Amino acid sequence: MSDIDDFLAASSFGVAGASSNREKYGNKVLRAYLQNGYSAIPIHPVESQVEGQEAYPDLASAPAIESLSIITPPAVTEQIVEQAIDAGVKNLWMQPGAESQAAIQRAREAGLTVIAGGPCLLVVLGFRDQ
Repeated sequence: MSDIDDFLAASSFGVAGASSNREKYGNKVLRAYLQNGYSAIPIHPVESQVEGQEAYPDLASAPAIESLSIITPPAVTEQIVEQAIDAGVKNLWMQPGAESQAAIQRAREAGLTVIAGGPCLLVVLGFRDQ
């Protein structure tokens, strides 16, 4: 199986950088999960709810997440990777623009599967903006 297949075979998903602004990619990625029948947990420091899903300020306060999509600026991605390692996340998908070489290296050193520099989840899941 490919890293993408492994990522999508997870039992739980999270979206770091989820946003209630439907124009932002963090919102579109969350909606892509929902459109495809996946449940996903929004992670955002100040939002309490995104697209009707309860949001959590960080990974430590969220329910267990196996696969995490990251849609944050690279400096924030580095912080999210540390949270993900501590929270036991197994798979990371750094969406285009969120990648940081330091974050990728740190996650791989910690044994996480990392998808970066490749396709966007929106393309893989066939997101339809509606």
